Amino acid sequence: MKETLWEDSIGMTLYHTFALKIPSPRNMNTTITIRQELAQDRATVYELIRAAFATVEESDHGEQDLVERLRQSPSFIPELSLVAEIGPGELVGHILLTRIRIIRDAASASPSLAVAPLCVAPSWQRLGVGSALIREAHRRAAALGYGSAVLLGYPEYYRRFGYQPAGPQGIHFPFEAPADCCMAIELLPGGLQGVKGEVEYDAAFGI
Repeated sequence: MKETLWEDSIGMTLYHTFALKIPSPRNMNTTITIRQELAQDRATVYELIRAAFATVEESDHGEQDLVERLRQSPSFIPELSLVAEIGPGELVGHILLTRIRIIRDAASASPSLAVAPLCVAPSWQRLGVGSALIREAHRRAAALGYGSAVLLGYPEYYRRFGYQPAGPQGIHFPFEAPADCCMAIELLPGGLQGVKGEVEYDAAFGI
């Protein structure tokens, strides 16, 4: 995979472009750009998320509305709402990381990020687009100084990026879910050192 980065004066990646080899029946090279979501992308992103989760049994099929709410919340970080683009305005993926806290007790809380949601257009799944979005989101989050992230997801997928079960690390989620699906990762060395407690999501999640 050939990659090119364009950065601003403080080292924040503006665009991350890579060539992706699309297997048969397409059998072609496609250049995909990972970039920050723009205001004019939002309607397209809404439909992209809706389509991506339409057949996911575990979904409540409201992820597109969650993103709309999160954009209006204090937890929203514009630099961490990213899209994968194959042509002007032609989007095939999206990822959003928002601020959370991990609450040890009334006097102790640690900042972190929630990865939710990640989506790829159905016809572009299993081609590496989701992996590229995750890795670029991690890179940008670390550049912004965020030391960790948590998510609820398939362990067999997210382990490849470094996610590990959160429970053994002393981090617990505020809902019932399979323990191995509740995961956390260090984005910076020591980012989870001493971090323990319950994840506190933004009110937009409705948890």
